[in-house]
Amino acid sequence: MQNVPLSIDGQGGDRRNGFAAAVVRSTGGPLRAAAIRTMQVNIGLVCNLACHHCHVESGPKRREEMTWETMELVLAAARVAGSGIIDITGGAPEMNPWFRRFVIVARREGHVVLVRTNLTIMLEEGYQDLPRFLSEQRVHLIASLPCYLESNVDRQRGRHVYVDSIEVLQKLNGEGYGIEPDLPLDLVYNPGGPTLPPAQESLEEDYRRELAARFGIRFTRLLTITNMPIGRFQHDLDRSGRGDAYRDLLRDAFNPTTIDALMCRHQIHVSWDGTLHDCDFNYAIGLPNDRRAPRHIREFDADRLRERLIVTDEHCFGCTAGCGSSCGGALT
Repeated sequence: MQNVPLSIDGQGGDRRNGFAAAVVRSTGGPLRAAAIRTMQVNIGLVCNLACHHCHVESGPKRREEMTWETMELVLAAARVAGSGIIDITGGAPEMNPWFRRFVIVARREGHVVLVRTNLTIMLEEGYQDLPRFLSEQRVHLIASLPCYLESNVDRQRGRHVYVDSIEVLQKLNGEGYGIEPDLPLDLVYNPGGPTLPPAQESLEEDYRRELAARFGIRFTRLLTITNMPIGRFQHDLDRSGRGDAYRDLLRDAFNPTTIDALMCRHQIHVSWDGTLHDCDFNYAIGLPNDRRAPRHIREFDADRLRERLIVTDEHCFGCTAGCGSSCGGALT
């Protein structure tokens, strides 16, 4: 695909952006926001794990964390925007000292609260009561389990992570997660290497069969997510000489039917320091949103953000490749 000069940064520049050109050819115009149904909030980068695929490069040595004052601004913005969902991510978001207060207030205000968890944090000292807390708050959990096989999970996320994850899933089942309708437990698959995910529906059947047979584990849905060529995953690709081939794979698999459902069109991402981005991938590589829209939660303006141009770059092919990919899984 030939790259076409198009502005991607809201600055009127002429950086080359093949993704923007592909969108224009498919839809007749640039990618624009449609709504702010979800406020996705990264409340910190500290994590008890340092996974190879982590696009925000979180880990035990990171210290960035959202303050309670910024969380209050997020809650106020969600009220103004009428956002029904607050999607909490990290790092391990549970490690932010204000995490529980944030969840409690968001639920009290009537929001659906999603928490993206690595599971293993719930075995750490000081976090072992989280399954009960989360179930009491009726939090929707989205848990990373990139395979139902131990060797694949540990290769991607670290030694013993699979065993620990299984133990936590069993504890969550014991609290009703994945069983009671108002305690959804979604699992997240992402490929171990530079390939597209398989069909979400058929892979979900495999997960259900294997996890039930081996451990009696139940869950609500499986979400398949494409690895983005950014962060640690990109570093690994480039070190092994596979970076260009993977980016070509994503570009060649561009699927225009995914465009309407792209998550960036229906949410805003708030980073730990309150800056606004179109998605967490843009946050990870430092791409700010359209300069004509607010760029910090202090300046939140729902109308201007609903009308903003979406800032894109070559990594965005990852969200439109094949069946598409988002924080909510496949798009088609």
